[in-house]
Amino acid sequence: MKENYCLQAALVCLGMLCHSQAFAPERRGHLRPSFHGHHEKGKEGQVLQRSKRGWVWNQFFVIEEYTGPDPVLVGRLHSDIDSGDGNIKYILSGEGAGTIFVIDDKSGNIHATKTLDREERAQYTLMAQAVDRDTNRPLEPPSEFIVKVQDINDNPPEFLHETYHANVPERSNVGTSVIQVTASDADDPTYGNSAKLVYSILEGQPYFSVEAQTGIIRTALPNMDREAKEEYHVVIQAKDMGGHMGGLSGTTKVTITLTDVNDNPPKFPQSVYQMSVSEAAVPGEEVGRVKAKDPDIGENGLVTYSIVDGDGMELFEITTDYETQEGVIKLKKPVDFETKRAYSLKVEAANVHIDPKFISNGPFKDTVTVKIAVEDADEPPMFLAPSYIHEVQENAAAGTVVGRVHAKDPDAANSPIRYSIDRHTDLDRFFTINPEDGFIKTTKPLDREETLTLSQQYAWTNVYFSLTFLDCLHSLFPDNRHQEAKVPVAIRILDVNDNAPKFAAPYEGFICESDQTKPLSNQPIVTISADDKDDTANGPRFIFSLPPEIIHNPNFTVRDNRDNTAGVYARRGGFSRQKQDLYLLPIVISDGGIPPMSSTNTLTIKVCGCDVNGALLSCNAEAYILNAGLSTGALIAILACIVILLGTSSPREDMRLLYLGSTTESPARLMIRFPIKLV
Repeated sequence: MKENYCLQAALVCLGMLCHSQAFAPERRGHLRPSFHGHHEKGKEGQVLQRSKRGWVWNQFFVIEEYTGPDPVLVGRLHSDIDSGDGNIKYILSGEGAGTIFVIDDKSGNIHATKTLDREERAQYTLMAQAVDRDTNRPLEPPSEFIVKVQDINDNPPEFLHETYHANVPERSNVGTSVIQVTASDADDPTYGNSAKLVYSILEGQPYFSVEAQTGIIRTALPNMDREAKEEYHVVIQAKDMGGHMGGLSGTTKVTITLTDVNDNPPKFPQSVYQMSVSEAAVPGEEVGRVKAKDPDIGENGLVTYSIVDGDGMELFEITTDYETQEGVIKLKKPVDFETKRAYSLKVEAANVHIDPKFISNGPFKDTVTVKIAVEDADEPPMFLAPSYIHEVQENAAAGTVVGRVHAKDPDAANSPIRYSIDRHTDLDRFFTINPEDGFIKTTKPLDREETLTLSQQYAWTNVYFSLTFLDCLHSLFPDNRHQEAKVPVAIRILDVNDNAPKFAAPYEGFICESDQTKPLSNQPIVTISADDKDDTANGPRFIFSLPPEIIHNPNFTVRDNRDNTAGVYARRGGFSRQKQDLYLLPIVISDGGIPPMSSTNTLTIKVCGCDVNGALLSCNAEAYILNAGLSTGALIAILACIVILLGTSSPREDMRLLYLGSTTESPARLMIRFPIKLV
């Protein structure tokens, strides 16, 4: 058998080399996927080529979801060389071979042993071959074929989401797109209409519609109003088989919310508001609230308030409370019950944001009248002036009337008023006030200069009065509270010329001792000035002079400089400390007041020792004098001891040694001058 195959192969190759042109079409025929044809051995050395009958196949079909009692016949494999004697054996391999697909090796029948689902697997690729049953020698080349699972409509459409949520502005035009819903079908879209879907609306009519082919939901009614109905529930169905009877379907729910637009103006729920305010209320105090209702929401419902008219526009103001959307009316200026008891305001409420699309729905504002009644209150008394200034002369007798303050009750009852002084402003109790009529009087004589020192002011004493109002209208104000008001009162103490001028400082003059022949100096010994506690009207200008009894004083004179100063001059020379080292010169100072006041002040003038240039050396009393009964050496020794003692003592200002010499008539004298300081 093996030799026959070798011989047959050699003959085939030789025939192919010799007759390539003749056999070319037949070689092309073997490339076709067939399962038939064979070679036969003819006479020796000759190969016969049989014509090939063929049924050509490459795929089978099997319907999915078959649930019959017997396996499903998929198809049959058969070779032309199969004479039915059972010598040919059919073999199946590939995807699902032996498990899903089995073949009868004698007949070539292929059966599916399991139920197939196209959605799990749409096709299977298998290999078929015919072999000799005894030797398993292949009789045909293996051929590949496909078993396709044929679809049936066994899957309903499914939407991508179980529920959808969408928004669309209210009052949208008909046909406005809201949302697109999409469903899918697991069946084969290329076979029949199992996956051809059509959309329809089951719930939500007549407000919305859906496009059958795209699933786009659109508005179907005009002017849908959010304020009437805000939320809609729509049910959309997707059906396969092109929507025909017998098709499978699936549904989804769509919640559609109408979003707000500013299509409603604000409206006050009433035409008039009644409010009241006490005349005792302070500016900024809330009087009342108004509110315009706007059914829109968000920024479309924002409302702002303003006062557009009325006789209280200057006294009241309105602000917007954006948390509560209320207009808050507040007091802008104080009101007075006695002056005007009622006011009227025209308040406007307007939308902040206006949509131009709906401007025809306007105007987006509304007005309301607000009537405000002023309530009477127990007011404090009112002074006729914001402050008072009075004058009184110093030294005035106790009980002198200084002036008067006057207040009135602004209430219609005009209750009586009592006056009193706030003693924190008059600790020394210089003044008193009549509680009935407000007259202010002194309690003691006043000294302007003393008050000036105490108050640290120049010419004013400020006294403040606390004026207490006693209310007697118990029926109107049952709590019997007292109201009080305060007013500043400044009392000026007028000056009286009761203080004489005095030296401005403790002056002291010095003059050098000299002989009679030395000319007099034209420079003053000292220049003096004065001071007066009285006001300038009773003070400068000052007049300086000597007392009448010493107007012809032989030693000194006073020259008035007419500028509130005066110079003291010596009228002679030859002053000697041995004769007199200290002079006391009385000087009279008069002021220009009415009547004039004067005082006598004493100027101390010392006679001092001076050098040749007129510089002061010492103004001590007569120097110590030592007789020259001692020898010159003894005097020097004494002097040395003194110098040593002075050198070890505390600092000294000056020391002068004057050696006066000696004559036969007068012994020599040594004078030592030095001041001593105590440390």
